[in-house]
Amino acid sequence: MQFSRNSNRRLRCSPLAEIYPFPVQFYEQPPTENISLQDFESFAVERLKLLKSIETIGVSYIRASEAYNKKLENELRKLKFPYRVSSEEKLDDYELRRKDHISHFILRLAYCQSEELRRWFIQQELDIFRFRFNELQDKQQDFLKHNKLEYQTIDVEEKEHTKQKLADSGGYSLVQINEWLFYKVYFADVLELVRVRKVFVKDGFAYIPHPEIVIIVLNDFRQRLSKSLAIASRSLPVIQSDERLQPLLNHLSHAYVGQDYSVQKNIGKISLEQIDSLAAKSYPPCMRQLHKALRDNHHLRHGGRMQYGLFLKGIGITLEQALQFWKSEFIKGKVDPDKFDKLYSYNIRHNFGKEGKRVDYTPFSCMKIIMSNPPSQGDYHGCPFRHSDPELLKQKLQSYKTPSAGISQILDLVKGMHYQLACQKYFELTHNIDEVGFSLSHPNQYFIESQKFLSGSRDVKKESSQPENSQRSQGSQPTRSTSTCASKPASQAVSADIEGLEELLSEGYTE
Repeated sequence: MQFSRNSNRRLRCSPLAEIYPFPVQFYEQPPTENISLQDFESFAVERLKLLKSIETIGVSYIRASEAYNKKLENELRKLKFPYRVSSEEKLDDYELRRKDHISHFILRLAYCQSEELRRWFIQQELDIFRFRFNELQDKQQDFLKHNKLEYQTIDVEEKEHTKQKLADSGGYSLVQINEWLFYKVYFADVLELVRVRKVFVKDGFAYIPHPEIVIIVLNDFRQRLSKSLAIASRSLPVIQSDERLQPLLNHLSHAYVGQDYSVQKNIGKISLEQIDSLAAKSYPPCMRQLHKALRDNHHLRHGGRMQYGLFLKGIGITLEQALQFWKSEFIKGKVDPDKFDKLYSYNIRHNFGKEGKRVDYTPFSCMKIIMSNPPSQGDYHGCPFRHSDPELLKQKLQSYKTPSAGISQILDLVKGMHYQLACQKYFELTHNIDEVGFSLSHPNQYFIESQKFLSGSRDVKKESSQPENSQRSQGSQPTRSTSTCASKPASQAVSADIEGLEELLSEGYTE
């Protein structure tokens, strides 16, 4: 017992305990310690997995519901991020908080580079903050005091005068009104509650009960984070002058950390005669679009050839089959056999690692397709959910015989910039299942999972005529989770060589 008390005393005096007294932070002060490139990369990738997991959970479950909280808690625990104050905190708890702090600032640098990236990053960080703040429970006031957050409370006289209105506005009992503190804030700071008429509003001020204080704190956190990202974006030229960090930061904003599909289990088992049938049944829309354009025009530009060619390689098409496939199609157009051999066959062999640097290129991930090399006029590569006009996308989905109700759901996800989730919804609709049971992040993953469903080698949950499960979110939230990836964390293989780090971060993301 004496040993335990001494140990706890040393822990309370630990610098980490002073820096990170709570599992939730406002991230006001950037980390000042030196870390290795290995830790830099490892922390960043692990937080990226967490953010993408949170995004998927936010779409699948109603926020703050029991199922949502349980899923989020599991992800935080699995990826070893802090989320709760324990009765007997250990040094490991503070190490997790340190990792949380450092990893946040690394991704802040990566995701400050555009408005779209900033919006995505802020939304995921807000969701983590909300969950963690609620988990503080009776420590919330201590957290507010530590962060010098003071919100105006109404006095006893004003509460007594407005007691009935406070109770009626939120459906609270008079006993609860007497027990709770109420905060008086400008109504525009809590529009989330005003919109659903859960607060009493008078003279432009909303009266917020303490159980809803997370709304006020979240608004404060959002404003601070948004401002910090804007400031960080102005510092990018200085940061990017560091030749070690520039490749890492550039790749992190669209990094793919899942399986790269460079090893084809079905190599040589798919015949060229099957491709048209497979395209109609098991291709994701991005590849189905490319296949149709190739069949119609007998040609694809470089971007399309790269995206589709590597996809075909990933599903098991051999080099010999690829050369035959592309040559037979191109000569139907304006390319004669000799011209094809001179201009195009080299690039095909290059993708298979048989020319040039002999790099065995991997198929493009969803993030690679969405975030880089947008298509121009006459191009057919890219992501239809990201790069198509909404009306044209609607027409395309109708031509694929997608149910009307499903098209509306997909367009809502697209409107919220949740392109991978839109593709996942398309998968559910076209395969007549309620939930896919996986998080979609790669076109080749789409193909493999489709083949499993169609062959009956994977259990499916059929859609019913009943309303969706009450835990399913009615709104449209963020993008796919990478936490269930089959691949090992990239940090296990990191070397001091920056090229090695860059390669790991771009796994499945070839240039």
